Amino acid sequence: METEATAEGSAVVAEFTVPVAEFALGETIDALDGSAIEIERVVAHGNDCLTPFVWVSGSEREAVATALENDPSVSAFDLLADTGDGNGDGSEDGRDHEYLYRTEWSDRVGFLARLLVEEGGTVLAAMTADDRWRFRILLPERGALARTHEACSEAGLTMDLVRIYALEDGRQGRFGLTDEQEDALTLAFERGYYEIPRGTMAKELADVLEISHQALSERLRRAHGNLVENAVVLGRGVERER
Repeated sequence: METEATAEGSAVVAEFTVPVAEFALGETIDALDGSAIEIERVVAHGNDCLTPFVWVSGSEREAVATALENDPSVSAFDLLADTGDGNGDGSEDGRDHEYLYRTEWSDRVGFLARLLVEEGGTVLAAMTADDRWRFRILLPERGALARTHEACSEAGLTMDLVRIYALEDGRQGRFGLTDEQEDALTLAFERGYYEIPRGTMAKELADVLEISHQALSERLRRAHGNLVENAVVLGRGVERER
């Protein structure tokens, strides 16, 4: 976990997981097995009222409504959008639709959301996978993350940090790239390696970087994997098979 390079006063992005059973929508997730559930954003109204906006896909609208109605972590909800309405390209049962709900959560599960708002945090991504919520959160400084982690521990909420990086790290931090991987990707793109037909060959890139063809191949594969995991997979509820 990258922690040493993060300055105390710098804005940080933290990725962490929380068990579904300790947070919101646990029973909805169980009832809608196989569906994708993602928090779009959390809006604060005054000091006490939070409004999480949630996307659900992979289930019929009626099944989603029933699951939310029966979920004790949800105190109220409203359907705001159905991406299949009126476009004629949805399946008959609505399973390929996406539904956007405005929700209200019970005080018990709303603790983490309220805490993040109080610390000036912004939810960049939040989705479910393998019985856990995975969050990517922007916080104004590292101290806010430390306070959030401590408060969660005191409240009995299991917050497992996955990665922390400073906002100044830019794409390298956000996408998990090393300096060498970013250099290889940039060179490959600039030389037309990803074009069809290719503007250069791997051996030529390896020669410029003064590494072997095998080393370049491995470096690009790792870089591609990091990009897919951090730019595509996060937010879609997909986990890598181990």
